[in-house]
Amino acid sequence: MIVLRDRIVYLIAVLITIVLGLSSRAFSDLLPVFVTRHFGDGLWASMIYYGFRFLMVDKKLSLAFGMSILFCFAIECSQLYQAEWINGIRSTLLGSLVLGRGFLIVDLIRYTVGIILSFLIDKYGYKRIV
Repeated sequence: MIVLRDRIVYLIAVLITIVLGLSSRAFSDLLPVFVTRHFGDGLWASMIYYGFRFLMVDKKLSLAFGMSILFCFAIECSQLYQAEWINGIRSTLLGSLVLGRGFLIVDLIRYTVGIILSFLIDKYGYKRIV
């Protein structure tokens, strides 16, 4: 039963992170420039981390950390590939949210920060939350 409870908590974390990420885009004119430039990518990476935790609640936190970094970096590096078919997918709203549009080194930093913060919240705050 603990696994089910943990999965529910991580699913809620994923959903909250999605809402925060979409809100950072929707309300960008009301937020500080720093927030609108950087938080979306960090929140996307946080969502990936919580998604891996949802799938692997019985595994070590470090595994979700590593898998999240690899996944986010792979998606970012895939943006170096610019074939017409994948750019067609990227031109849609969902495609751009999932695959991104162009490779930026700064995105790797944003992803890393988002995953580290999520990992630390998970490691030191999870027991207090649940």
